[in-house]
Formats: sequence, C-alpha cells, structure tokens
Amino acid sequence: MLTLTHEYKLKPTKQQIETIENSLNVCRKIWNYALRERKDWSASRKCPVNACPLHSEYIMAADAPYPNYFFQAKSLTKAKKSSPELKSVNAQALQQVLKTLEKAFKDRKERGFGFPRFKKPGQMHSFMFPQLGKNLLGDGWVKLPSIGKIGIRQSRDYPEGFQVKQARVVKRASGYYVMLCFTSEINVPDAPLAGAVVGVDVGLEYFLSASDGLQVERPRFFVELQRELKLLQRRLRKKVKGSSNWKKLQCKIAKLHEHIKNIRKDFHFKVAHHLCDRGDVIAVEALNLKGLSRGMLGKHMLDAGHGQFLNVILPWVCWKRGKGYLKVDARGTSQECPDCGHVHQKALSDRQHNCVSCGALMPRDIASAIVIKQRAVGRTVQEKACGDGLSGARFALSRQESVNQESPSIPVRLVE
Repeated sequence: MLTLTHEYKLKPTKQQIETIENSLNVCRKIWNYALRERKDWSASRKCPVNACPLHSEYIMAADAPYPNYFFQAKSLTKAKKSSPELKSVNAQALQQVLKTLEKAFKDRKERGFGFPRFKKPGQMHSFMFPQLGKNLLGDGWVKLPSIGKIGIRQSRDYPEGFQVKQARVVKRASGYYVMLCFTSEINVPDAPLAGAVVGVDVGLEYFLSASDGLQVERPRFFVELQRELKLLQRRLRKKVKGSSNWKKLQCKIAKLHEHIKNIRKDFHFKVAHHLCDRGDVIAVEALNLKGLSRGMLGKHMLDAGHGQFLNVILPWVCWKRGKGYLKVDARGTSQECPDCGHVHQKALSDRQHNCVSCGALMPRDIASAIVIKQRAVGRTVQEKACGDGLSGARFALSRQESVNQESPSIPVRLVE
C-alpha cells in the first residue's frame, strides 16, 4: 500500500476558527484527565501495604482495573451522553487523543521515552479525524467532520488514483493547516542499488561534501536570526504575562521559529534533489547524530539539521525519484586514504588529507566522501561511470517559501 500526505493551508471563517479552537481545548482536557487517571492509579500502588506514602496520594480501590485505552474509551462514551462540551467535538477525534496517550506510555516502556506531560492552555496543536465521509474534496475546499466545508489554499493537485483516509488539523503561528493522508493499493518496489554512486559526507565546515567534488556551504539558519529572536525575547520579559502585548510578542516569536524551520526544510529538499541529479545511488554515513548534538558544537549541529536531512528528507526524495539510498559504516572514514587505504590519524583541526604513504592530497571532507563511496560500491552496488560535477560548487540560499517545500530548482555557482 502506498501512502502520501499532502499539506494545505486552511482559510477558515470566524465560526470555523471557533470550532477548531474549541476542539483543541476539549482534546487538551481529555488528555489531561486521562493522564491524571493513569498517574493516580500508578501512585496508589507504589507503596507497600504496610506503609504510607510521604506525600498524600489519591486512594483507589485495590481491584480497580488499570485505565488503559479500552477502559478510558468506554468511560468517554458514557461521559459524552451527559456532557454538552464533549458532544460538541467529533467522537473519533477524542478517541485519537486516548490512542496517542496509549502510544506515549508504550514508547516510554519500550523505547525509554520520558513520562507524558500535562498540557497547558494553548499547548494542544492538532487533532485528527481517522475516518472521513464521501465527497470530501473539491476545487479549493475540503469537507471535515464537525467543521463542514472549509476553504483551502490548494498549492498542488490532489493525487489521482488515491483515496483520502485521514485528516489532521494543525494549528501553527502562521495559521491553520490540514494534513490529508492519501492511500492507494499500488506497491512500488525499492529502487535497485545499481548505477553511478555518490558518496556524501556531512559536517559543519561544509554542510556536505560529495565524492564528485561538490561542496555545499552550510547556511546559518538559526544563528543568522538569533539576534532578532533575542531582541523579541527581551521585550517579552518586560511584558505582563497574559496581556495582549505579551500574546502579540509570543506570536511573533513563534512565527520567527516557524520561518527558521521552513527555510531549513526548503534548503534540505533542494540539496536532496540536486544530489539525485548527480547520481543513481546516494551513499551516506550511519552517524550517531544524537550524540554529536550533545557536544560543544551542539547548537550548530542542530541548526544544520543533519538528522532531518539524512534520515527523513533525503530517503524520501531518493524513493520519489527512483534513486537508491544506502547507509555505510561511519567508523574511520575521515582517517582512511581513498587512494591506497592507509589509515592515518588526523586531528579535527586538520582540514586537508595528506597521505604519508602515497602522497594523496585533497580536502579532508572530499576524501571521506570518496571512502564512503568505495564502501558502498564494495557492498552491493554495481558501479557505473560517474559524471563530472562542479568542483567546489555551493548553493545560494533561497528565501522563497513554497507550501510543499519540494522545489527542485537551486542556483549553483563556483566558490571563488
């Protein structure tokens, strides 16, 4: 089964905005009530039977069942009969909140995630409709349960041969959006790992360096706008919390953070498309990016967004364009000579690869990218002749923000 998610910006009326805000508020209350019920059940059983807790805890019957999703969903159905506030929101949207909470507890147990937190007013940003009716889509509008027909900014056409299965309404600083999930019974096989291979090494001096000589400069998305963000946060500190001016500044700060996220994502998509233009198989390192982001250069690592690029956007673009995507072992790629294979220890400050064995001289990042390419070819890829690329090319950062954020065009020029 093939699944696609398209994002469209909503153009709601004042009445529809009130309906969306009411749904978000009720979903927040359901989340907090269900979380409190689970915490009370756990707290009532954490002390021995012959001892009392140091802090007062809610007393619960010994035979009370654990409030899992099925128990809480059944209680929600009973509560909707007597609560007008719960009746005003789609029932399945409220059930999805309980499913999300169930998944949070499951991830906490199996994946070591933190304990779920209570949500303050304004911290619930989305709710989902798992099932939709018929005649949902039209030219410039979409029909959602309990909201009705609502206008959208149709930035791209609906995919043909797909059916809408789910819809998620998202509130952001720039407005309201809807995520439409399209599904089809078509099965698309993975692209074969054959053809021209391009090895990619990521870093901070350059965002990435390719085995064919391409080097992309790293834009400072957050650092360049940090001064403006700092100024707004200083002004916010002097405002009365909860006042109108405080809320206006909060909105400006949120819009600035969203702008940083959008230009970073736009840049990642453009770089991914450009890499797919240069080869048939893209080979990258299997890095521990979470560990790298906790070092002294953590802010710059997070600003570059290597995790989003390597693990989310680049695999998606490669799959969409029929290119192969491969991860190789990252150990020793910067210490190994791509010409003779000699391992020579280099410090982080050594930016040139100068092999003492064969005399090879090249930029360190380019040498690492070539080693990544060689490891990929040595595994499963049948190598073809690679085309020559622009040596030392860089991308000019585009400030144009597209809704789908997948514009493949990107200006290239030589670094002087």
